[in-house]
Amino acid sequence: MTTVLIVPGLGNSGPDHWQTHLQARLPQARRVEMTDWDRPDLADWMQALEKAVQEAAAERAGQVVLVGHSLGCATIAHWSREGSVAAVRGALLVAPPDVDDQAVVPAEIWGFAPLPRQPLPFPATVVASRNDPYMTFARAEAVAAAWGAPLLDAGEAGHINTASGHGRWDLAERLVAGML
Repeated sequence: MTTVLIVPGLGNSGPDHWQTHLQARLPQARRVEMTDWDRPDLADWMQALEKAVQEAAAERAGQVVLVGHSLGCATIAHWSREGSVAAVRGALLVAPPDVDDQAVVPAEIWGFAPLPRQPLPFPATVVASRNDPYMTFARAEAVAAAWGAPLLDAGEAGHINTASGHGRWDLAERLVAGML
């Protein structure tokens, strides 16, 4: 059986965030728990993701689908260079932040720069908004191309989080279902 690992960004995903709704609706989903959601450390976050992937693969003797939002996407990209990627069936990467642009992202996530630009070793889909305050759409297009992932244009959807009106988000559920 495939496990869905929810990988939130800075501050975690709150009770009305689409990732929380997705987790509640999928019995095989669970959240990757980070040591500190508000002061992220790249090495700690990669270690937490690695542990979650290994546990999920061992427990269910199956594969994993990763569902990242914001800094969770950057974490997945960094982890993909040295993690247990053979267990990953696919990834949904929603609203990655441009950690390389200190003018647009919070100082707490500057330690995640530079954003990896090599192809991901598993199938992935990137979803980006045309008015995301943390990454321009042109940059999202370039990142998705570098990762070897198709880019889904979410239109003018902000950062695709609760603040931009994305509580329950059926598109995410359909995209994950396609990976399962």
